[in-house]
Amino acid sequence: MMRRLSFALAMVSALGCANLPAMAADPSTPAATTSAPEPHTPGEIVGKPENGKCRICHYAVQPPNLPEAAVPFEDSVHADMDCTGCHTGIGDLKLPEALPTKTPPHPAKLPKVDCGQCHQEAAEIYKVHGRAQVGKTSGVPTCAGCHGAHDILAVLDRRAHVHPVQLPNTCRRCHEDLDFVKKHDILVAEPIKMYENSVHGRATQKGLYVAATCDDCHSAAGPKGGKTAHRILGPGDPDSPIYHFNIPKTCGRCHEKPTKDYWEGIHGKLVARGEVDSPVCTHCHGEHGIIKAGDPHSPVSKARLAEFTCSPCHDSVRLNEKYGLASGRLRSFVDSYHGLKSKAGDTRVANCSSCHGDHRILPSSDAASSIHPDNLRQTCGECHPGISAELAKTKIHETGAGIKTGWPYFFTVFYIVMIVVTIGLMALHNLGHWCRHIQRMVHRPFVLRLNANEVIQHWLLMLSFITLVITGFALRFDESWWARRLFGWDEGFAYRGIVHRVAGVVMIFGSVWHLFYLFTSRGRQWFKDMIASWKDLGDVRDNALFFLGARDNPPRFARFSYMEKCEYWALVWGGVIMSVTGLLLWFDNIAVSVLPKGVLDVVLVIHYYEAWLATLAILVWHIYGTMFSPETYPMNPAWWSGKMPKEMYEHEHPEGPHLKTRMYVPRVEEEVETEHTPAPTGAPGSGTAPRAK
Repeated sequence: MMRRLSFALAMVSALGCANLPAMAADPSTPAATTSAPEPHTPGEIVGKPENGKCRICHYAVQPPNLPEAAVPFEDSVHADMDCTGCHTGIGDLKLPEALPTKTPPHPAKLPKVDCGQCHQEAAEIYKVHGRAQVGKTSGVPTCAGCHGAHDILAVLDRRAHVHPVQLPNTCRRCHEDLDFVKKHDILVAEPIKMYENSVHGRATQKGLYVAATCDDCHSAAGPKGGKTAHRILGPGDPDSPIYHFNIPKTCGRCHEKPTKDYWEGIHGKLVARGEVDSPVCTHCHGEHGIIKAGDPHSPVSKARLAEFTCSPCHDSVRLNEKYGLASGRLRSFVDSYHGLKSKAGDTRVANCSSCHGDHRILPSSDAASSIHPDNLRQTCGECHPGISAELAKTKIHETGAGIKTGWPYFFTVFYIVMIVVTIGLMALHNLGHWCRHIQRMVHRPFVLRLNANEVIQHWLLMLSFITLVITGFALRFDESWWARRLFGWDEGFAYRGIVHRVAGVVMIFGSVWHLFYLFTSRGRQWFKDMIASWKDLGDVRDNALFFLGARDNPPRFARFSYMEKCEYWALVWGGVIMSVTGLLLWFDNIAVSVLPKGVLDVVLVIHYYEAWLATLAILVWHIYGTMFSPETYPMNPAWWSGKMPKEMYEHEHPEGPHLKTRMYVPRVEEEVETEHTPAPTGAPGSGTAPRAK
């Protein structure tokens, strides 16, 4: 009975007796398995409060809105104390006439529990928690917040809130409360979740209590020199164990040998002399989420070490200039045999730590360094037993890019020259073949597909579109090699913006020009021929059947095929979208003052993806139809001069309007020179068509 009553007393006292009306007996509350407290007379003065007298009211009642205590009160370290040892301010008790009652037998508001009455040393130490000050900053954990209220147990008791197994859950209440994290500007939002998946967290959960937990890393030294969880300091405090220069010492409490090696290495020496940009343990291994080096997700695993851990520092231009280090180490490693094998997933191949060491990393000029010339044979011999001293001196970071001397350099230059000459001659050969076919094509009988007005419109559209694509995507992919090559010079990207806007104005001008053109007699006929008709639907069907082999011949197109009509109207649609969104982005200051909030974000997305749509449509649809289609190869020259070979026009547009056939007229000098010479087969005027290739 005493066990049950004490438990009820402990939980109710945490709320204060002001909650008595809400704690009346409830039929749903499990009944006590022992006898009730001693009987009393209503209105009786029972004298000074004692635990037994407190149970008269606080008997077998579970406080509302509080979880059940983890352990009963009599199992706690305070089981031998009276209630008034913590809950002061209670005088003589006068029992009410009946229970339950709205009138408590003592003052409804009791003084705040002061643990410092007994634990003076801890109270004197506990002045700050992180960056917050106790008593000044709201939300700072109280004694009960970490240790519990009526269920406080010894630290070594596995059920205690501050036992290594339970401590992460205790810290979780605040440090994974999003409102608390946001209020106190804590940068790490889910440290406990990361810790539980770490090598330390998993070891603790398995019962290895010596594994690091929250207070092992965050507890600072107290007045007597020993670390205490009552003095947790922010990372910017020089006394904090997670202060940059103190982290190796903190980790060294458990990891003595690696820490000793670290202090002897170049990184430790730089930290010891006060260099804040020299890495400490957490830079390489992480903080709360440290996992085993053998885990492929670990930043120090063999597959990730070079790219994810070493390169952020050793590829930094600022750090390389400050410490006089060579740049491009990651790239040269990736291009080497070891780097290529590592990227292919081979975890046995050498990585950074294989040659330089893990923690005791020394410069090559140090005689104790594993990469000192006198030690290279031993270092390389760990993977390549019996390696010669000469081969061991091979410069690992230069094998991919080409060693500066010797036969590797010779063959590097040899192959670069061979590639340039061979591929250059191939390209020149194909270019000659292509140009010759174009030359023969333009000398054939032709028709005027486009007049001079239409050709100029096409040139304006083509040049402005290409310029817009290059300058637009250069902004989006400014770190790409081609963008940096074009605009990477001083103020280059500023000029990129100017060129982009000028090209946009040219495209808008061309669109307006075309609009006025549509009011001419030829323009009206152009517009009429561009309107979709029922015949176009039939052509789509017949062309699909032709593609599938269910029809012998393709459909007979008129002046404009359904493909050209789709492209034209897509151009109209895309031109309007890109012009409107481009102007809004150009004059954004005016736009934000007129349009609702968030519209420009939508405009930016539309402008970007419409640009992708237009670019891909030109590459996939338009370029194929004018250059790579078997019927038009090597190209339809109408885009260049408006002239289209007669045979091509009759094949592509058999039901189009009849156009006058024209002939190529050579220069007079050529006519004189070839007057008595028989025209070669396939030449203009020979009467025979050139042989098809």
